[in-house]
Parts: sequence; structure tokens; C-alpha cells
Amino acid sequence: MNKHTENWLIQASYDFDTARALRQSGRNVYTVHMCHLAIEKALKGLLFEVTAEVPPKTHSLVLLVNKSGKKPDEKIGKFLLQLNDASVSTRYPEDFSQLLATYTDLLTDSIIIQTEEVLKWIKKQL
Repeated sequence: MNKHTENWLIQASYDFDTARALRQSGRNVYTVHMCHLAIEKALKGLLFEVTAEVPPKTHSLVLLVNKSGKKPDEKIGKFLLQLNDASVSTRYPEDFSQLLATYTDLLTDSIIIQTEEVLKWIKKQL
């Protein structure tokens, strides 16, 4: 594995650990944001490994997975779309109170679990 790929994966793991710590403290909005960031960095590592090119400066999970040429199963694909859509609202919320109500403990726990599944899938693609 290329050292740049490894660096992206280390960052992804660190961000996912941060997401879990934020979840433990009840910071669900930022948990979701960090889950997105963890997957984004893991996908950038995958993209670098596949293309040997510096990944684009984007937050789009859909773009990154498409550029990698890897095809996730339907469940992972749908989750990537869902998390991709959550990216802007968790970064720049228009109505923070509504965002807090949206990301319940149950939903956020589900996002953590699905993020872990995606990260495992990405590692299998390397």
C-alpha cells in the first residue's frame, strides 16, 4: 500500500474515532459530520491507490466513489447518497434546532454502524 494511501486511511480512522467520541458526548450533528469526513478520507485513499493521482478537493462521496471505479452494493450506495446529502446541512445548518431534532440518538447510532460498514468495504477494495 502506498504511503499516501496509508496516510488517508490513518486520518479516516482518526476521524471515525472522533465521531464515536462525539456520539458518546451526545454531539450527534458533529458525529454525522465526522462520519462523512472519515468516509471521504478513506475514499480519497482508495482513489489514490487506484489512480496514483492526488484526489480532487471535494467533499462529494458520490464523486469520489465514482472516480475510483469501484461499485458498492445497493445498501452502501444508498447510505453514501444519504450521508452526502447530510454533508452541507451538518456543516452549515440553516436551522440548527431542526438539525438537532433530526439526528436522534437512534439515527446517529445507525449512521455510526453504517459508516463502519462502508469503511470496511473501502479497505476490502484496496
